[in-house]
Amino acid sequence: MSEAISSAPNVQQRTESVQKSDTKSREQQRNYSAFDQELTHAALNLRMLMRLLQWAKPYKLTLITSSILVTLVAGLSVLMPIVQSRVVIDTVLVPNHAPSAFPDFRVVDAFEWVRDATEWHPLLIAMSMYLLMFVITNLMSIAQQLTLTSGALKTLRDLRVDLFTSLEHKPASFYDNVGVGRVMTRITNDVENLFNLITSFVQHTGDFVPFIFVVVILFHMDIELTFVGMAIIPIAAAATILFRWVMREIFRLIRDSVSQLNQYMQEDLMGIEVVQLSGREEYNISEYRKLNQENRRQEFRAINWEVAFESFNTSLTSFASAAVLWYGGGKVVQEEISLGMLYLFLEFLNRMVAPIMGLGYFFNVLFRSMASGERIFQALDWDERIHEPEHPVKLPERLKGKVEFRNVSFAYPGSEQVLSNVSFAIEPGEKLAIVGATGSGKSTIIRLLARSYDFEDNMIFVDDIDVNQIQTNDLRRRVGVVLQDFHIFSGTILDNIALSNPNVSRERAIWASRLVNAHRFIEELSDGYDTELAERGHNLSQGQQQLLAFARVLASDTEILVLDEATSSIDTGTELLIQEALHNLTIGRTCIIIAHRLQTIQECDRILVLHQGQVRELGTHEELLAKKGIYYTLHELQFQDSATATQLTTNPDEAEANRRRRWVEMNPDDSSSPFGGEQGGGGFLGGGPSGPGPRPTGV
Repeated sequence: MSEAISSAPNVQQRTESVQKSDTKSREQQRNYSAFDQELTHAALNLRMLMRLLQWAKPYKLTLITSSILVTLVAGLSVLMPIVQSRVVIDTVLVPNHAPSAFPDFRVVDAFEWVRDATEWHPLLIAMSMYLLMFVITNLMSIAQQLTLTSGALKTLRDLRVDLFTSLEHKPASFYDNVGVGRVMTRITNDVENLFNLITSFVQHTGDFVPFIFVVVILFHMDIELTFVGMAIIPIAAAATILFRWVMREIFRLIRDSVSQLNQYMQEDLMGIEVVQLSGREEYNISEYRKLNQENRRQEFRAINWEVAFESFNTSLTSFASAAVLWYGGGKVVQEEISLGMLYLFLEFLNRMVAPIMGLGYFFNVLFRSMASGERIFQALDWDERIHEPEHPVKLPERLKGKVEFRNVSFAYPGSEQVLSNVSFAIEPGEKLAIVGATGSGKSTIIRLLARSYDFEDNMIFVDDIDVNQIQTNDLRRRVGVVLQDFHIFSGTILDNIALSNPNVSRERAIWASRLVNAHRFIEELSDGYDTELAERGHNLSQGQQQLLAFARVLASDTEILVLDEATSSIDTGTELLIQEALHNLTIGRTCIIIAHRLQTIQECDRILVLHQGQVRELGTHEELLAKKGIYYTLHELQFQDSATATQLTTNPDEAEANRRRRWVEMNPDDSSSPFGGEQGGGGFLGGGPSGPGPRPTGV
């Protein structure tokens, strides 16, 4: 059977192997620094806008309604100045009956009809018409804002969920190299910037709807006066180009500083206990203050330029109005145009210039939003994933539980080799203890079996099936993993045991808790299994968290159990409970245990000794002691009689020297030492992550 599995794959398998080899090559050459590097930062990325519209498509009716409303509001905003100029000024206050070439859109006719049909004062009629338009305009404006906000929020809600989904499927190698704080910036700050982009884009589109209409009217009213008012446009365009050039770099620095703030805060708060115990509060506060000052400095630079740009544009508008008043006032004196026409011209001029001046603010939003959009889509497009088979093998309802490693060699991306030609097999129901020094590759074996990283085909098998031919989710449902750093989620005790697994009922969770000795402490909590846990389970002791992790994996009823035994110090009573729970947990299951306690090692069927990423010994406890090799030396060094242990404990330096000396005496042909070279460190059974490369963050 083994020979058949080890034989050359068929054509389809060879194709998949070549594709996967290309994928692995890309992973090894992947430049993770590109995730934080400056992107194109184009002021207007049409391709990105078109992609964003894909998320807006389900809400196109809402956004189209908002666009129609903003057009209607813009149209009414054009009619309101006509009421003020042609009706109030030219008809009521300063009657001017001279014919005008400018169309009044029947507003004057409507005024005269109401005046003839009623006995109201003409000024009251004019003011009533103006107020009616004002009320209608504001009601439509409110409706437009509500529909726009609703569509934008729903669009970004879906985008944020898709971004989170993408991040959930990124492999461990991604989070080994990319700061979590920087990732969080993309799902929070950057998505918020896109909200400003959508709302500003629709709003400014509405502002430009009457722009062309107003320009046509102005040229129709008076060409010379229009050119006088438009003289500021080239100056405003030059100022906008300069503003865009300066702000591009400033906004990049702002984004980088925000990412650094989030990253530093996330690291600090995740390790707050260590920070406080080591007295680093003031130092960390000082470092955070430096980062915050840099962010504030760049924000102030942006604010200064924005205020200067806005003030400059406002001044240009005032200069244009002054020029029109001077030139147009002469025409009023010479009776070439009426006073109402001059007032209307000024109003239309402001409506023409306002969108142009508003481009500065829009570019401000555009710079921030386009860069944020690029960062979001970069995260969505980041193609780093665990390779999945094109035609996955369908696993039986229950696995037998056989596990086999065949000449497994592995290195973390950009690092030296961690495992070298590791081979061993575990029969169904067998318990294998793995022992070795820190960095020997113990935890790497766990992570490869759970497929947290990609590796070559035909290296790791479950029930004689290549795990690379099994769907990752299907494999992980059959392999229960308990790491040293078992994660407790916010939520209830029951939620943390079930982990949203529909097959884990409340009764099964209670059964699993009883079996691993967790039921007693759970029942003593205020709400039992419905007790809300703090973040990362800080309201539970270390031993209680470990028992909860055991209950979780037992409730899921996996055929294969992989356990990285915790090395944390706990009281004797809790340790006895954990040992009994561990015994109950492993009954009837294939188990791989990274063991640190002698009792756990002796209860296993066989022991595998890893040294510098290689299998140096494999056998039962008695067989390895009889070989008098590495395991024998380990046993002699770690578990001597109490008198000798007391002596060594009394003088740690002498203890270390004696251990090194005895290792050399017992292993004269092995120049390496399991005590970490000149640095000492941890002992042969020491826990901690393995491998010289970036440390995995968990399975």
